[in-house]
Amino acid sequence: MTRTAQELLDAVTTRLAPDPAANPLVPLFADGTANGSAITALALEQRSVIPADRRSFLHLAERSAATGEAECEAFFRTLAEGEALALDRLGALVAACGVGEADADAYEPRAGCQAYPAYVAWLALNGAPVDVVLALTANFASWGAYCATLARALPAHYGFSEEDCGFFAFFAEPAPDLERQALAAVRAGMERGLDATGSALRHGRLLQRYEAMFWETLADPKRDL
Repeated sequence: MTRTAQELLDAVTTRLAPDPAANPLVPLFADGTANGSAITALALEQRSVIPADRRSFLHLAERSAATGEAECEAFFRTLAEGEALALDRLGALVAACGVGEADADAYEPRAGCQAYPAYVAWLALNGAPVDVVLALTANFASWGAYCATLARALPAHYGFSEEDCGFFAFFAEPAPDLERQALAAVRAGMERGLDATGSALRHGRLLQRYEAMFWETLADPKRDL
């Protein structure tokens, strides 16, 4: 029986969903027991992650345009625009952590936190655009859930304002336009013979592992020494 694009997206997202107990840090934020320094580190790591991902998405958009994959191009351009908006909101979080611009610029990113954007950059160079659409869509489901938890927990337990947490609230919000674009890209890919049991799932598994590594490194900074 032939699957629809929506069924394929749902199936890949389900197969790549992380174990709810796999994240060692977000549950600690949720109950207010995480060390506040982890919030600062998270914000500073994102200062490197967000612009790197934005450039990767723009490159994927350009590659998609060059191969006539208009639906993928639209998806990646929307992602790039979203990263720019997220970066605007990140400044409030960094400031709320009490970090000045000079100290933020001097911060040394941790390898375990930067593995994710490094792999996204690899995908931008090597991944088939529609495979990357599938892999990213599955990963965003878990990232959005983590951000929703943080958007609630930081004001409740750590004294942050809702404005301070606008970065997390942005990613926690539903993105129906992006979902429609992902669906259109997958549908077009299926018409071209997309095999989602292969590279798309491999990419997705690696993205989820690098996502987990990000949180593991924040939870235990010594692991990155």
